[in-house]
Amino acid sequence: MEDRLHRLNELEAEVGIRFNDRVLLQRAFVHRSYLHEADEETDLQDNQRLEFLGDSVLSFIASELLFRRYPERREGELTNLRSALVKRETLSRFAEELRLGDYLLLGRGEEENGGRGRHTTLCDTYEAFIGALYLDQGESTLRKFLEPRLMAEVDRVAQHALTKDPKSRLQEWVQAAMGQTPRYKTVHTEGPDHARLFTRQVAVGKQPIGVGQGQSKQEAEQAAAAMALFRLGQSIPDYEDSGLAEEYELAPVEMEELQSRQ
Repeated sequence: MEDRLHRLNELEAEVGIRFNDRVLLQRAFVHRSYLHEADEETDLQDNQRLEFLGDSVLSFIASELLFRRYPERREGELTNLRSALVKRETLSRFAEELRLGDYLLLGRGEEENGGRGRHTTLCDTYEAFIGALYLDQGESTLRKFLEPRLMAEVDRVAQHALTKDPKSRLQEWVQAAMGQTPRYKTVHTEGPDHARLFTRQVAVGKQPIGVGQGQSKQEAEQAAAAMALFRLGQSIPDYEDSGLAEEYELAPVEMEELQSRQ
C-alpha cells in the first residue's frame, strides 16, 4: 500500500493536482476484483460508485463544451460528437496517456487475464478518477483538467468525420449508437439501359430514413445516406433537399426514436 501511495503521488504531480482527500483518490483505483479476492478484511471500497458519478459528469461537461463550441451545429451532430468523446475507446486512450492502469489494485485472476490493459477496465478507471476529482476539487478544477483534452479530441473527431463520405458516416454512427447496419434497397428504376436512374432507400431496422437517386446504385446510396444524416440532424456540406422524402412519404425520425423501436 505504501508503494501504491507513492505512485499516486506521481500521478498527482503529472496532472498538477494535489488531492485533499487521499482516501477518495485511492478508491478510484480499487477494482472490484481486488476486494473479491482479498485475503483479509479491508476498509477499502471499490471504484464503481465513483465510476457512475464520473460517467455523468463527463457527459455533462462534454455536452456543454460542444454546445458552446459549435453554436451552428444541430442536435443530432452534437449528440454524435458527444458519443465520440465519451465512448469506451476514447476514455481508455485518455487513461493510457496517464498510465492509470499502473495504479490499479486488481484481483489475481483479473491481473492474470490482462485486466490492467483492458479497454473496459481503463475506461471505468478513467471515469472513477473523474468522479473522484470532481468530488475533491470541484467543477472549476475538473473543467481545467478536462476541457483541453476534450477539445483536442473533438477537433480530431470532427475533422475526421467531415472527410468521410455520407454512407460511411451513416454506417459508423448507426453501428455505434444501435449496433446495427443500415440496409439499402432499390425502390425505383427508370430510363434506358445506357442512362438508368436508380432510386435507393436506406433503412434502420424497418424504419426508412433516407432516399436518394443516382446513375448507379452506389451514387444513389450516397445520396440516400446524405439525406438520412441530414434528417437525423447531421451537418452535410452542400446538401440540397431533393424532395424525395415527401414523395416517398418518409416519416420524421430522430435517433432516440429509432433506438426505442429496436
